[in-house]
Amino acid sequence: MNDLESFRAEKNRFFAADPQSPLTPQQQKDFHGLNYFPENPALRLEVAVEEFPEKETIHMQTSTGGAQTYTRYGRFKFTAEGQEAELTLYSSRHGFFLPFVDSLANKETYGAGRYLEPEPIGQGKFRVDFNIAYSPYCAYNDRWSCPLTPFENRLKAPIRAGEKLYHPPSTET
Repeated sequence: MNDLESFRAEKNRFFAADPQSPLTPQQQKDFHGLNYFPENPALRLEVAVEEFPEKETIHMQTSTGGAQTYTRYGRFKFTAEGQEAELTLYSSRHGFFLPFVDSLANKETYGAGRYLEPEPIGQGKFRVDFNIAYSPYCAYNDRWSCPLTPFENRLKAPIRAGEKLYHPPSTET
């Protein structure tokens, strides 16, 4: 089992059994694992982030009508399936945050977007591994409040890596 497979297996264990899981007890009872794209090495990136000279504070709206405060840190460019793409990286007191919506939203991925926490690796570069992109907790249960992806991070390109749309088991009898 490689690192990504171990990561995904551990996440499934957490969702299935942990009291802090975003799933309700009924969802946990019926849970059989999350859906993922196959590992995509082309979307495991080291990117140069161009820092914004002025760090603007923004209030990202949340799924429950609130707001969370972030700082617009910088932008980076990359290619996904032959298409040029550009994303804004945000920071907060908790670290770096990368919400994004791709062209697969509402079809193969969660409509409000997926998240990453890029790792700084020095000299203005960050590790951005879309293979570990995940849906926010509000994708599973509306009791959670999640930041909504800002318009500037909505991509026309597909990101075929990371977590797919969650489909809970049917409760019809």
